[in-house]
Amino acid sequence: MERLCYFLGFLLLAARLPQDSAKRFHDALGNERLPGYVREHNQLNGWSSDENDWNEKLYPVWKRGDEKCKNSWKGGCVKAVLTSDSPALVGSNITFVVNLIFPRCQKEDADGNIVYEKNCRNDTGLSADPYVYNWTAWSDDSDWGNGSGQSHHHVFPDGRPFPHHHGWKKWNFVYVFHTLGQYFQKLGRCSVRVSLNTANVTLGPQLMQVTVYRRHRRAFIPIAQVKDVYVVTDQIPVFVTMSQKNNRNASDETFLKDLPITFDVLIHDPSHFLNESAIDYKWNFGDNTGLFVSSNHSLNHTYVLNGTFDLNLTVQATVPGPCPPPSPRPPKPTSSLATTLKPYSSAPVPASDDSLEQSEILDENCQIHRYGYFKATITIVEGILEVNIIQMTDVPMPVPQPDNSLIDFVVTCQGTVPTEVCTIISDPTCQIATNAVCDPVQVGDTCLLTVRRAFSRPGTYCVNLTLGDDTSLALTSTLISVPGRDPATPLRLASGALISIGCLALFVTVIVLLVYKKHTEYKPIENSPGNVVKSKGLNVFLNRAKVVLFPGNQEKDPLLKNQPGIL
Repeated sequence: MERLCYFLGFLLLAARLPQDSAKRFHDALGNERLPGYVREHNQLNGWSSDENDWNEKLYPVWKRGDEKCKNSWKGGCVKAVLTSDSPALVGSNITFVVNLIFPRCQKEDADGNIVYEKNCRNDTGLSADPYVYNWTAWSDDSDWGNGSGQSHHHVFPDGRPFPHHHGWKKWNFVYVFHTLGQYFQKLGRCSVRVSLNTANVTLGPQLMQVTVYRRHRRAFIPIAQVKDVYVVTDQIPVFVTMSQKNNRNASDETFLKDLPITFDVLIHDPSHFLNESAIDYKWNFGDNTGLFVSSNHSLNHTYVLNGTFDLNLTVQATVPGPCPPPSPRPPKPTSSLATTLKPYSSAPVPASDDSLEQSEILDENCQIHRYGYFKATITIVEGILEVNIIQMTDVPMPVPQPDNSLIDFVVTCQGTVPTEVCTIISDPTCQIATNAVCDPVQVGDTCLLTVRRAFSRPGTYCVNLTLGDDTSLALTSTLISVPGRDPATPLRLASGALISIGCLALFVTVIVLLVYKKHTEYKPIENSPGNVVKSKGLNVFLNRAKVVLFPGNQEKDPLLKNQPGIL
């Protein structure tokens, strides 16, 4: 009997040896885990256990540092980049994207082949062969492209055949995703996307690892491996943006008193899991104004006191969820005759009340509440609330300067006193800035200042005036038209006028002398009434001529008085 037991044990061991020697998925893909990893996990929809056998003959496993890895790709190493739209609310889908980065000057063409980019030089210079890997030619030389589903190399590492959808022969990479003791296989090109439903994923951070194989004749060669951490949570991922007019820097969570702050809630839901959910936003702004409940993701609130306030937001969403198990009901009292005797009839027996209630519970679309939270501490300070341009005046210049026009802008503001003023002069659309000037300002208790700016050429301008201090910036703008002038006109008019007046004065002087010489003779000076009268008459004549020729202005340059204003 003892010999028989030894013999049976030997047979069992011999039968077990092939199974134990076969490589499993977790052996081929690695067993790296995050702290707190639990081996047993719920089944992921569409994924398989990594206890399955791995076809090492078709998909060889190379350890890190193996010399074969250095020759896995022509021209260098291929890098895989793994990203995801984590964090994900439990029950939603999380999407992983893998992109392959080829060595310099290499790319994938429309047929799935790897080719050299034109006119691109790498370390080896320009290549005479346009192909790095001409997989189309390999397909023509083998049974890869015959569409047969029976070929032994048209399968994944676990032996499942490739899906023969349209264009599958141009997909030359095999991606194996591995997480939570399960794997997912995908045939693709240089970029693939895989979505995972998180209903059965353990909450918290998890590790996703991807191994990439490239086609090599009738086998596959590993070329890259990458891993990344993703997070599944039972709380709604919530972000809040806060913005305010005139606020100089919203990132420091300092805002201005007496101006509304816009709070905009962003829910991270890339798979649109909450699209059909009723969502409520409950706000507590920490200023004793009470609780605000809204179904709108955006809300304005104004703080009327300075200080520090604790902001709290709770987001509530109703989402589909698992139905609770039905509670057992006590049996209804029945007579002993009814419980022991069965009706003798071929008619169907009606269902009991308990079975009807069980059917209603199973058919019901159960829902649960999910919550998201946001907290922030914000500071409220005084600031510049408003700025206005109340007057624009042209500045007269003592000397004509046709290339420049000066304009004074009289500006008022409300709130705190500014410490700087900036002017931006732009085109009429206020889009293209042509000049920007900032100056410190010193004003009294009343915010009233004059800003002078020069315009070098005629045209229509958009003028933006900004008053600022340490915490706020207030802006106002206006359109202004600067008329054009002939730059040579003022000088030519002045010189022409002076020449004309000089000639006329000389002509009048000659005429007066001739008239005087003709009508008078030399006589001794005496107090004669006739002479007095004549002298007065001549003086009257000269004064009238002077009035006509030099009308009543005794300034050195009478041309400046009537000069038109500059806009």
